[in-house]
Amino acid sequence: MEKNLKRIAYAAITSVLLITAFFAFQLPNTQLNYNFEEFFPAEDEETSFFFEHRALFESDNDFLLIAIEREDGIFNRAFLNKVNQFAKTLDTLPNVLFTRDITHEKESFIYTGGRRGERPYIHLDSSNYHQDSIHIFKNKELINTMVNAEGTALTVFLRHKDYLSKAKSEQLVADVKAVTKTYDFESVRMAGRTVGQLFYIDTMITEMTTYVSMSIVLVIIFLIVAFKSLWGLMVPQIVIVGSMIWIVGFMALIEKPINILLIVLPSIMFVVAMSDVIHLISKYLELLRTGKPKTTAIKIAFKEIGMATFLTSLTTSIGFFSLLFVNVIPIQDFGLYTGMGVLFAFVLTYASLPALFYLTKVPEVGKRTDRNFWKPIMRKVFLFTLKKRKLIPIISILAILLFAYGASKIVVNNFIMDDISQDSKVKQDFDYFDDRFGGVRPFELAIVLKDSSKSIWNAERLNEIEQIEQYLINEYGVSINTSLTRYISVLHRASHAGNAEKFYVPEKQSTIRKYKRMLKIADQGKFIRSVLDSTENTTRINGGVPDWGNIKATEKNKAFNAFIQQNKLNEHLNVHVTGTAELLDRNMSYMSSSLVEGLSFAIIVVSILMALLYRSFRMLIISIIPNIIPLIVIAGVMGFFDINLKITTAIVFTISFGIAIDDTIHFLSNFKLELRRGKSKLYALKSTFLGTGKAIVLTSVILIGGFSMLLMSSFMGTFYMGLMICITLVIAVLSDLFILPLLLLYFYPGPKKKQLIKEIPSDSQTN
Repeated sequence: MEKNLKRIAYAAITSVLLITAFFAFQLPNTQLNYNFEEFFPAEDEETSFFFEHRALFESDNDFLLIAIEREDGIFNRAFLNKVNQFAKTLDTLPNVLFTRDITHEKESFIYTGGRRGERPYIHLDSSNYHQDSIHIFKNKELINTMVNAEGTALTVFLRHKDYLSKAKSEQLVADVKAVTKTYDFESVRMAGRTVGQLFYIDTMITEMTTYVSMSIVLVIIFLIVAFKSLWGLMVPQIVIVGSMIWIVGFMALIEKPINILLIVLPSIMFVVAMSDVIHLISKYLELLRTGKPKTTAIKIAFKEIGMATFLTSLTTSIGFFSLLFVNVIPIQDFGLYTGMGVLFAFVLTYASLPALFYLTKVPEVGKRTDRNFWKPIMRKVFLFTLKKRKLIPIISILAILLFAYGASKIVVNNFIMDDISQDSKVKQDFDYFDDRFGGVRPFELAIVLKDSSKSIWNAERLNEIEQIEQYLINEYGVSINTSLTRYISVLHRASHAGNAEKFYVPEKQSTIRKYKRMLKIADQGKFIRSVLDSTENTTRINGGVPDWGNIKATEKNKAFNAFIQQNKLNEHLNVHVTGTAELLDRNMSYMSSSLVEGLSFAIIVVSILMALLYRSFRMLIISIIPNIIPLIVIAGVMGFFDINLKITTAIVFTISFGIAIDDTIHFLSNFKLELRRGKSKLYALKSTFLGTGKAIVLTSVILIGGFSMLLMSSFMGTFYMGLMICITLVIAVLSDLFILPLLLLYFYPGPKKKQLIKEIPSDSQTN
C-alpha cells in the first residue's frame, strides 16, 4: 500500500512538471493584441454594414494629427517655413501616403472659359501675413482643421497606409518623433490610432511584467506570514506559478493573443491559486496538529476540502464563463481563458499538493499551534455576531436600501479615451485636439441613393446632402474633413474668384456637370473615390467630433435622425451614421442586457449547484443572499461616485459574484460536515466559524492583496476593476462573518427559534 501511494505521488509530480515544462516552452510565443475593432459587436448588422462601407472607400481611423504650437501666433515667416520643410520631410517617410498642412494648401480658381489657376493660402516669402491670415479665416473649412480659431497652432494631417502592424506603427511614430526633434518647435502634439495603439501595447507589456513580478513578491510575503516556514513557502509555488504558466502557455500554444482585458490574468491566477492552496494546506496542518498521522491527514483534507474547493473553482469559473453572453470578442476571450485558468489552478492544486504532502516530511509548522492568535479573535467575532443578532439585520437592510438607491444612479457611458489616465501625455494630447481642432473621435456618415438608377449628381440630391452637411456642422458639431458637397462648394467658390459667399452647391445642373468633370479627372480619377463609390450611388461625409461620450453621441444621433425625418431627406436617400466610434457606442447599448443575462446565468447555475448539494430550497436562498449584497454595494458605489458603467466596469459584476461565493461555499460545506458529526446547529456553527473563519479571512486578505495590484494600472478600466473587486471582497467577508451565521441560525432547518435563543450566550457570557 505504501509503495503504491509513493508510486502514485511520484507519477503525479512528474506529470505536473512535464505539463508545466511543455507550457513554459510555449511562453516565448505569447502575443499581445490591441485592436479596437475587436470591441465591435460580433455578428451584428451594423458591424457588417460598416465593413462593407469601408471597403468602398478607406479606413476612417488611419491617420496622424500633428499639432504645432506657437504662442505668439503662427503667422511668422521663420515658423511657417519650418513647418513647410517639416511636412515635406514627413511626406518621404515609409508608409506615409500624403500629408496636408496650411503651408502647402492652395486655393483653386476657375476663370471664364474654364482656365484654372491656384493661389497659396500662405505666401512663404512674404514679410506681411496680415492679408493671408484674413483670407484663411474667411474660409471656414480651414478653421479647426488646418489652423485653430485662435491662430496659435496649426496641424499637419498625415495619412498613412491602412491597418499598419505594430512594428510598422512603431517605426512610423519613431520616425515622426525623430524628424520632429530636428526642428525647434515650441510644442508638438500627436494623436491618432497608431499613437493610441502603441501606448496601449507598451503599457500592456509593462503592466504584465509588473503584475507577474508583484504576484511573485506577494506570494512569498503571504506564504511566509501564513505558514512561517520554508516548507510553507516552497510547496505551494508549484501550484501558484504553475497555474500562470499553464494558462498563458496554453494561449500561446493556440496562438491566442493577450488583449487589454487579459493583462490582469496573472493577478487573477495568483489570487485564485493562492485561495485553493490556503484552504487545502490550512486543513492539512490543522489535522496534523490534532495528532492525525500524515497519510490520514492527507486523505481527510483531500476529502473534506476537495469537494468544497471544486465547487468554489466551478462557481468562480462560471462567473467568468458568463461573460460569453457579452457580444464582444475580447470580453468573451477574457471570460473563457480566465475561467479555464481557474480550473487549471484547481487541477494543479489537487494533482500536486497531496503528492507533495506525502513525499515531504511533516513540516515543523504542522507541529505548532496558532490557537493563541486566531481562535481568540474568531471567538470574539462569533460572540459579537450572536450578541448583535438583532442590530446586524437592521444595519444590513438599511445599507442595502442605501446602496440600492445609489445603484439606481448608475449611468451607462463610454469614452474612446476614458481608459487612459488624465496624467498621461497621450490623453492630454487627445484632449488638446478635442478642444482646439474639432476632436479626434471619427465621424462617418454613409449616404446611399434609394433608387440606384438615379444619379447622386442630381442638383436636388446634392442640395439635400448639403442640408445634411450644414446640420452636421452647425447643430451636431462635426468638423468636416471630406464630403462630395464640400468639394463642389470649393470649386464653386473658385469659379467666383474665391468669393467666400459662393461657398455652396449651385442649383444649375449644367454647373454641377462642369464640376463633376473636374473632380473626376483630378489625380487621375483617384481623388473622387475618397467620397464617391464606383457605382456613384454611395457617398460619405467624414469628419471628427470631440470625445463626448456615448450618452451625448446617442442624443446627437436621435436629434439628427429627427431632422432627417422632419425635412423628408430620407425620401430618396438612406442616411446612416456608422464608423468605429459609432460601433463602440452601439456596443454599450447591448451592455446592460448582456450584463443581466450573464449575471442571471451565473446566479441560476450556482443556485442549481447549491440546490443539488444541499437538497434544500432554504439553503439555496441562504447561500445566495450574502453574495448578492456585495453586488448591490459596488453598484451603489458606482452610482454615488459617478463611475460609468462601461465594458471594463460591467464585467466586474459577474467576476465578483463568482469570486465572492467561494467563501460561502467553504463555510456551508464545513457547517454540513460538523452537523454530520452529531453537533447541534449552534455548536456546528461555532466550530465552522472558528475553523473555516480563519481561512475565509486569510484568503480574503490574499484576494484583496492580489486585486489591489490592479490599482497601480495606467488603464482606468483596470484600476476600477481592481477597486470594485476589492470592495466586493471586503463586503463578502463581512457578509460571511456577520450575516451568513445569522441566516443559518434562524432559517436552517433545526431547533425552533425560542430553543436556539436559550442556547445563545447572554451578554454577560460574551464579555
